[in-house]
Amino acid sequence: VQLQAFGGGLVQSGGSLRLSCAASGLTFSRYAVAWFRQAPGKEREYVAGYSRTGGYTYVADSVKGRFTISRDNAKNTVYLQMNSLKPEATAVYYCTADNSIIQSQLRNYAQYHYWGQGTLLTVSS
Repeated sequence: VQLQAFGGGLVQSGGSLRLSCAASGLTFSRYAVAWFRQAPGKEREYVAGYSRTGGYTYVADSVKGRFTISRDNAKNTVYLQMNSLKPEATAVYYCTADNSIIQSQLRNYAQYHYWGQGTLLTVSS
C-alpha cells in the first residue's frame, strides 16, 4: 500500500492550491481518508476527512469554509482544495487512510494505519 501526496508549494497569502493524494494498493472509496498537517515545532493537526462510507465529512473549524476535501473514485485520488490561504497554513500536509476507524475517531491521527510522505505548503505573507 502506498499513498502519495503532492501538489504543495509556495503560495501567497490569499491564494489557492489543491493537494492530491493518490493511492495504490487500496481503494479510497472503502476507507476513511483524512488530511493532517504539521507545522514546525507543532503537533500534527487534523484538517479534513471523511468516513469509510463517505457519508460523513468533517472539516476543522480553523479551515472551514476555505478548505474542501473531495475524492475521485475513478482515479482513486483524494483532494484538498485550499482557498484564502493564510501564513499559518504553512505546514507539511499528510494524507492518511484506514478502513477500521469509526466516525468518532476520524480526527485522531493515532488511529490511522496508512500515511503518505507529506507535501510542504508554504504561504507567504
